[in-house]
Amino acid sequence: MLKTTPVPTPPHANPHAEGVSNDEFRAAMSRLAAGVCLITAHEPPLSADGPRGEDVGMTATAFMSVSLDPPLVLVSLREGSRMDDLLAEQPLWAVSVLADHQLQVAGRFAMKGRISDRLLFADLPYVRGEASGAPLLTGALATLECRTENRVEAGDHTLVVGRVLAAGLPSPDSPPLTYFRGRYRHLSQ
Repeated sequence: MLKTTPVPTPPHANPHAEGVSNDEFRAAMSRLAAGVCLITAHEPPLSADGPRGEDVGMTATAFMSVSLDPPLVLVSLREGSRMDDLLAEQPLWAVSVLADHQLQVAGRFAMKGRISDRLLFADLPYVRGEASGAPLLTGALATLECRTENRVEAGDHTLVVGRVLAAGLPSPDSPPLTYFRGRYRHLSQ
């Protein structure tokens, strides 16, 4: 018989109609280790004679492979976030799978109330993807350039399914950066 340990319910936690509270759900899901990615896109200029477009980036742990044929991936974006709004209009985007030495990059693009994305990219080594025009981090484990195929509303997030247009392995032998129990972790070997 499988033995399970219930997650304690704090007195202030409000369960949903189904009985699970936000705190219980968050605690349970924090036990799922995830890889860490930087999702990027280039916001085009508003007009041909206006200011230049800007690169936008966000840290993501809810990223996965969906299909081999055709090659599809999925990223979950907080509804109404800058990246969600941008990818609703801009179909081209990229993913850099972060190596453990890129911990500062993950933290930089996950900050709430952060400075402009232009400044966040200022000292990062990257190349611009040929298919997407988005930044691809130098030193990442892998890079993918994608075109949005489908967007699905899912609670307070949007699931964006992208067709992979190009893939690269800038630094394939580095250890990955992972996220577990609310913290970035190094994978022991």
